[in-house]
Amino acid sequence: MEMASAERALPLRERKKRRVRSALTETALRLFAEHGFHQTTLERLVDEAEVSMRTFFRYFSSKEAVAMAAEDELWSAYLARISDHEFTGTVLDGLRGALVDALVAMDADWERRFIAARGLAARTPELREYSALTTIRVQEELAGEVEARLGIDGREDVRLRLACEFALSAWRCGAKNWVRGNRHRSEPEGRAALVTHVEEAFDAIPGTLALAAPPSGE
Repeated sequence: MEMASAERALPLRERKKRRVRSALTETALRLFAEHGFHQTTLERLVDEAEVSMRTFFRYFSSKEAVAMAAEDELWSAYLARISDHEFTGTVLDGLRGALVDALVAMDADWERRFIAARGLAARTPELREYSALTTIRVQEELAGEVEARLGIDGREDVRLRLACEFALSAWRCGAKNWVRGNRHRSEPEGRAALVTHVEEAFDAIPGTLALAAPPSGE
């Protein structure tokens, strides 16, 4: 209800843009699930979404981008949070807090689309590669944003870039455990469980640094 009210408060042009984007992502996820990513052409996608090819490319750069839209939405929200986040403790705590805030603020239907996108990626090498390359780009943007906010040069202080890598690694581990746990559930775990998995991964970072191999012979 609150989300619907917030959307109604947006300018008409913005509401129309959101509806077009939603129609494209929903149509893409349905067609890719029913017919396969490679078998679904852009021509069919735009025809079923009732938009032009030109309109499609206003919103997405490729089939891969529309398939992984939910993931990209999270990264956009995360980077936006970082840009005005108040860093008062450790950098890693700041990165963690901004990520959790971004997750909590995603729209009510986001996790359904995210799980669908991850399922497609598990079956489609091109989507896994798109996701991996996107994460590399986000990591660079994240480091650049934090450098600018804190006045730290990551080339001189490697800890800043390592903190960004730890943050994205914690996200990947937490999200993977959440998606995997939902595969066989009749009632999927929701947003709160995803946040818990991600925070557990962040909590594990100090212990990870101290993890040692057992003595040989044991």
